[in-house]
Amino acid sequence: MPRVLLIEDDPSVREGIELGLRRRGHEVRTAATGEAGLTAIREFQPDLLLLDLMLPGINGVQVCRQVREASQLPIIMLTARGDDFDVVVGLEAGADDYIVKPARTEVIEARIRAVLRRIEEPGGRPAVEFYGDLAVDRAGLAVSKAGERLALAPSELKLLLYLTAAPEQVFSRQQLLEQVWEHSYHGDARLVDACVRRLRHKIEDVAGSPRYIQTLRGFGYRFGPL
Repeated sequence: MPRVLLIEDDPSVREGIELGLRRRGHEVRTAATGEAGLTAIREFQPDLLLLDLMLPGINGVQVCRQVREASQLPIIMLTARGDDFDVVVGLEAGADDYIVKPARTEVIEARIRAVLRRIEEPGGRPAVEFYGDLAVDRAGLAVSKAGERLALAPSELKLLLYLTAAPEQVFSRQQLLEQVWEHSYHGDARLVDACVRRLRHKIEDVAGSPRYIQTLRGFGYRFGPL
């Protein structure tokens, strides 16, 4: 079972989530502050980080940015304000998903599994696909640009693999939420838009003039190298 680090300053929320995940077989470590959480990441080496957005001292967004500077650890944000501007900031900082508190343990567990699940690709595709100077290694789950390997967060990698599996096909935000984030309900399109923006900054020569990931206003996104 995945090892989970939970950074949450509310004792009742922290204890409830920890107990629920432990009952499902997870090894869980907790921290009450961003500073303690950053130390725990180095010591505990978790498989996934559950990160409260509103932390004292170093807040969740700052923690997320510091983690992303050094690793591609999967991150799910916890927030009590699902429609707040801070959620967008957190997604832009590199979070893979977010959960609005309070949330049932089975919901948290499902999101953890969705973020960590490896993408199953149909057979018969080339192991490595080339799009200009962009190389997508589907077997090794790696992406490089001009020969340099890119550090992609799990959601960024999943999105790119999904889009490149059907070049030129247009996918709506809801389709991408269902297939990449495994959100079967009418989910939050900000997850998709924030991930696309982060991905463009990594794979495009000029993020504001995308060559690979095209936006079709009113429809969605497609992968179509120009």
